[in-house]
Amino acid sequence: MGCAPSIHISDSRVVYHSGKDSDDSNSPHQTNTLAQQGNSVPGLFIKSSHTSTYKAAVREVQFGPMKLRQDQIQVLLVFAKEDSQSNGFCWACEKAGFKCNIARTPETALESFLDKHHEIIIIDHRHSRYFDAEALCRSIRASKPSENTVIVAVVRRQSDRDEASIMPLISAGFTRRYVENANIMACYNELIQFEFGEVLAQFKLRACNSLFTTLEKSQEAIEITSEDHIIQYVNPAFESTMGYQKDELIGKELTEVPINEKKSDFLDTINCCIKTGKEWEGIYYAKNKNGDNIQQNVKIVPVFGHRGKIRHYVSISHPCSDNNKAEKQCERVQAESQTDIQTCRHKDRRKGSLDVRSTTSRGSDGSSQRRHSSMARIHSMTIEAPITKVINIINAAQENSPTPVAEALDRVLEILRTTELYSPQLGTKEEDPHTNDLVGGLMTDGLRRLSGNEYILSAKQVHPVSGHMILALSLSDIPPRIAHAMENEEDWEFDIFELEAATHKRPLVYLGLKMFSRFGVCQFLNCSEATLRSWLHVIESNYHSSNAYHNSTHSADVLHATAYFLCKERVKQSLDQIDEVAALIAATVHDVDHPGRTNSFLCNAGSELAILYNDTAVLESHHAALAFQLTTRDDKCNIFKNMERNEYRSLRQAIVDMVLATEMTKHFEHVNKFVNSINKPLAAVEENGGSLEEDDAVINILTSPENRILIKRMLIKCADISNPCRALEQCIEWAGRISEEYFAQTDEEKRKGLPVVMPVFDRNTCSIPKSQISFVDYFITDMFDAWDAFADLPNLMQHLDNNFKYWKSLDERQLKTLRPPPE
Repeated sequence: MGCAPSIHISDSRVVYHSGKDSDDSNSPHQTNTLAQQGNSVPGLFIKSSHTSTYKAAVREVQFGPMKLRQDQIQVLLVFAKEDSQSNGFCWACEKAGFKCNIARTPETALESFLDKHHEIIIIDHRHSRYFDAEALCRSIRASKPSENTVIVAVVRRQSDRDEASIMPLISAGFTRRYVENANIMACYNELIQFEFGEVLAQFKLRACNSLFTTLEKSQEAIEITSEDHIIQYVNPAFESTMGYQKDELIGKELTEVPINEKKSDFLDTINCCIKTGKEWEGIYYAKNKNGDNIQQNVKIVPVFGHRGKIRHYVSISHPCSDNNKAEKQCERVQAESQTDIQTCRHKDRRKGSLDVRSTTSRGSDGSSQRRHSSMARIHSMTIEAPITKVINIINAAQENSPTPVAEALDRVLEILRTTELYSPQLGTKEEDPHTNDLVGGLMTDGLRRLSGNEYILSAKQVHPVSGHMILALSLSDIPPRIAHAMENEEDWEFDIFELEAATHKRPLVYLGLKMFSRFGVCQFLNCSEATLRSWLHVIESNYHSSNAYHNSTHSADVLHATAYFLCKERVKQSLDQIDEVAALIAATVHDVDHPGRTNSFLCNAGSELAILYNDTAVLESHHAALAFQLTTRDDKCNIFKNMERNEYRSLRQAIVDMVLATEMTKHFEHVNKFVNSINKPLAAVEENGGSLEEDDAVINILTSPENRILIKRMLIKCADISNPCRALEQCIEWAGRISEEYFAQTDEEKRKGLPVVMPVFDRNTCSIPKSQISFVDYFITDMFDAWDAFADLPNLMQHLDNNFKYWKSLDERQLKTLRPPPE
């Protein structure tokens, strides 16, 4: 389709292909295959045609620009006894090159059809004493595969006065009536008429279903109009691009025109081109529902129909992603419009398009395809540079640019003048309330505040280590059950909930001791294991066990994910030991003293924390600050007390930066910076034939101070929200816990008269599967695609794919719960 690569769609009956014809001699559908299977169904006999006639049975039908290749047609004969009529059809099938099955009873006939899905079924209707032909036809028609099947009734020859009505046959589901005639040529002619009549028609209908499915799933915006430019079809990508719903477009005349000073000439150029039967391809300006100008690469293809006249126009478009490319295309269009009208043949070389709200392909067809998908996203993300330089470059480029390009650059400048450069703009609430509520709740600072500060949260009290707390022993003396729960802590499949149960909801101390020991944290900090143990106790005691989600189990889970990522080869190439220590500490403290409410809630309620931090990164600032307050106030738990001053300052700076990176308002900024500064340069080295293990350029990319910061931010962000990439049971448990916490927040907001930040999280109406789908679509997919491209995490991506399918299956069944009801 225009700029898109070849698309192959197949099922057991139809194969679409372009280019050279395939060699039928290599077809796996040899005619003796059926005979080799033997007579597995009682009462069912198989008559196969000779291999030499198989090529005659493979038909290719020219269907517009596409060839439809149909495999050997299968025929089922239902005759209680062998006679001249059944033999006539058998021999006719052999002559036509069809595969032929013979069933003697209705039961074997139905069983054979459900197994083979024959294109033609011929039922003996002459002898009612053997079986009820009409009842058998109704049974076959009751099955779904029969909608594409031709069913023929063989009836007795009658005199003119005894001619019976065909209505009972039609009512039973028969397609045709065949008056008995055992002549082989008569049977052969009948079969050939079926093939090029009803069978071919059903074949084309199946093809249309497949083609329209392709259109519906295509990422290109596709519009089909009549010869009078009346819109007859638009696909979901077109709706998304233009902001319209199908009902607003279907049946209406095309009215959108390019925004161009020479628009009348420009439209005449297009119309003259396509009305003469030529394709047109070039840059086109359209206006979406909101009135914004959209610059698109468009290809318009005329489609010829009845009497050789143009009956439809198919428009295929996608947004322009490269201004230089757009300029070249516009210049080409202008040049061609001055000469005899030619088709623009510029081929778009984009590798993919990024839409953070779209459901991406989560296939698991092998690492190469998965890596290619990730690389495609990497190449498609916007290039980042200091904003003032960008604006100056654009202003300079506008001066000598053609009108369409200059107008596109105006739109670019308008976007760049906003402050939220990395946050995608959401549609209306009606489009996806789950996504909007999630984003509103996680990425805003409480813009819907009440006037005044009537709702003040009481200050959270710091919890010191209580005297009666059960202290963990040294690593060598950990209780057997806890030690057993931590045996596979180096694997991604590690079950944090098993450790939570074994430690009575205090997993952080034990897992922290083992993780920190494995990475040599005490040696690096020059502190004792007793000091580390005391510090872990203090930190864990300041997590709220009453929180459904943001408790010490979540902290331990993030610590585990952080340690797992630190062991990946590419990460080890990039980070020093100080970075590793900073990451482990940041993961441990990143949500300390979390109140179980979002930043928006705290700002709306006028809490002391929100006032202290000016409604900006309230919780994240509090977590980082409190962590250092708790650590430095008592030498018994001060793990930093023996560090050299400058090294401590570097470590502290790294920890604070990582904790602040978990704030969601800058989610897209962190992801885009990581992709543009690290993934794209690495991909460029790989494409140029460089070695990602030894190349000096790669070492410079991985180890520059700026990029190490980006890697650490991305690492802790992925660790913090890695729940959708865990094994299914863990994913479900985490989804239930975060949902419960959001439900509790909504309950409190309603009870206190506060603005409800996330209305969909009402425990009485919320669909948990929809909320998980939205979270994965909006936040998880693109971030883990980028992180996987860097760190190589096929197991995580497989879990993500499986979990997404699980939530989708529940949503498709209109279930709102974590699990389906017991059968």
